[in-house]
Amino acid sequence: MPVANVTSSAPYSNHVNPQWVRLLDLLEMNVPYERCLGSELFTYDGRRILDFLSGYCVHNIGHNHAAVIDALREELEKCGPAMIQTHVPHLAGELAARLCQRAGGRLTKAFFCSSGSEGVEAVIKFCRAHTGRPSILYANGSFHGLTCGALSLMGEAFWREGFGPLLPDTAAIPFGDLAALESHLRSKKFAAYVVEPIQAEAGIRVPDAAYLKAARSLCQRYGTLFVLDEVQTGMHRTGPFLAAHRFDVQPDMVVLAKAMSGGLIPCGAVLMTDPIYDSVYGSLKRAIIHTSTFSENALAMRAALATLDVLEHEKLGERGVSMGAQLQSRLQEALAGYEMVKSVHGAGLLLGIEFTAPRSLKLRIPFEAFMRIHPAMFGQIIVMRLFRDHGILTQICGNNFMVLKAAPPLVVTEPQVDEFATAVRQVVEIAHTSASFWSEALGMARRAINV
Repeated sequence: MPVANVTSSAPYSNHVNPQWVRLLDLLEMNVPYERCLGSELFTYDGRRILDFLSGYCVHNIGHNHAAVIDALREELEKCGPAMIQTHVPHLAGELAARLCQRAGGRLTKAFFCSSGSEGVEAVIKFCRAHTGRPSILYANGSFHGLTCGALSLMGEAFWREGFGPLLPDTAAIPFGDLAALESHLRSKKFAAYVVEPIQAEAGIRVPDAAYLKAARSLCQRYGTLFVLDEVQTGMHRTGPFLAAHRFDVQPDMVVLAKAMSGGLIPCGAVLMTDPIYDSVYGSLKRAIIHTSTFSENALAMRAALATLDVLEHEKLGERGVSMGAQLQSRLQEALAGYEMVKSVHGAGLLLGIEFTAPRSLKLRIPFEAFMRIHPAMFGQIIVMRLFRDHGILTQICGNNFMVLKAAPPLVVTEPQVDEFATAVRQVVEIAHTSASFWSEALGMARRAINV
């Protein structure tokens, strides 16, 4: 049997997604990776890439952590009950207990799934079952997933176009606007307000310190469940186990995924109170009324348990706070004085570098020209140059093309933080001083036709 050529994109392009291959080729980011460890990625041609994206906050403990690999190897070698479906999976019970204990407060039950999107789908069903209400409220700029239910809680036309009609009875409000929230809640038709404690894809938007607690209080007053989507912010990404803990707020439900299992096995969880859980599984005949084939499989549970061990034993929450403060400080120092840099903001190791339109005529003319071509053009040129010229992997936010993510694994080191800040400064310097930055963007725009 012939051995596949792992450095060729042809099979993927022919049988999976040719447009994705074309886009990576356009951005000069189509490289085959041979080995990934910690915060570093190594290509077959000998390049070393520094990861400051973490798979969109999947690799909190770094790539291929030895403790998780050992736990999975041990579980596989036991040849135990990976997926029998008609037994009590004890690992799921152990994991649920630990997650609820770490979440604290009133969350005492867990529903396991395979992704954040699937978790949001469960939230929609559970909230409707518990309240008897049809409608779901969400915030503008949110990103909750791309399945039809989750997509119904996202207002951006790009993600929704061509897939409608989506779920009825959903409504959007401005993130951080308590008056708009109360205006909608007053109708008493909303089962839940589903919101990210920090909006990642909207540009790493951190709300005012009192917003979430006030939103929770309003939801409680009007009988609406307060649900936090912590798919990107959970598992110590912003410092504490949940971003909810930063704001001292107790939600009715929390969605976790991405970083739960060390980036090696799909795994997600919805944590909730007993009354919400009992609204769905309230009798013997409803014991399996909502389930998922792979939801409690032994490999996912074992990987998640090992990931929790790593997060706790290596004190990665504390590390995320200290390294995040250092990264933010280094970036602010490195980018001070550049007119196209508006701010460096965020929490822990979920940071964003926000760019803005230049004031000077010399820069404003090309900037506005490329914004007319595509609003993501400027950000993607920054991303491409960081990757190609400096070996840095990151990306702009999915709902705000003027914000560059800085979200490395929590195991990132001080020299790696300095390396990233230096690389960003050099690319921003080129954008402010070199015509080649803008001419290259024009060349990309020409090549992007029909991509």
